[in-house]
Amino acid sequence: MAGQPIEWLHWKEAVCLHARGLVKWTLGGTVKKVFGGRSRISCRQTCIELSAIMACDGERLAQVRKNPPLTNPALFYRDNCQCMYCGNYFNFDALSRDHVIPSSRGGLDKWENVVAACRRCNQRKGNFLLSEIEMELIALPYRPNPAEYLALINSTRIRGDQMEYLRPQFSKYKGFG
Repeated sequence: MAGQPIEWLHWKEAVCLHARGLVKWTLGGTVKKVFGGRSRISCRQTCIELSAIMACDGERLAQVRKNPPLTNPALFYRDNCQCMYCGNYFNFDALSRDHVIPSSRGGLDKWENVVAACRRCNQRKGNFLLSEIEMELIALPYRPNPAEYLALINSTRIRGDQMEYLRPQFSKYKGFG
């Protein structure tokens, strides 16, 4: 309810939240109208209008995702489908996840230690540290905040009013939207 973005909801989940009285406020335009049954008294059909942004109350929704899950699609979107070594742009199927500090040398599989890399650069880097083979990153890896993560995993279907809501919550040095 404090306005922190938490997750994308399926329209059926949104209807359930409305029906349970957990929606406290909404923003943005209507994304879907859902019609229900008819009243026996008035014969009027019920209708719930689902807004682009909903603030909800409840324990499950109060748990903000501080460490978004690391997936290849989200990683590749974070790095703009660009190899962080050679700088060229690639399709998803030509990219791989590279550990800046290799796993075999204690590098962790976390946002701050992985970048998108083309197969050629990933193979060239291999098990080496960057300083050992004179390779450089064109951008430093980072963990996206919850608003950035929501934008990353839904970059092709974010409505303008939703992006307007998310954008002020992005870190200032990152290039979204």
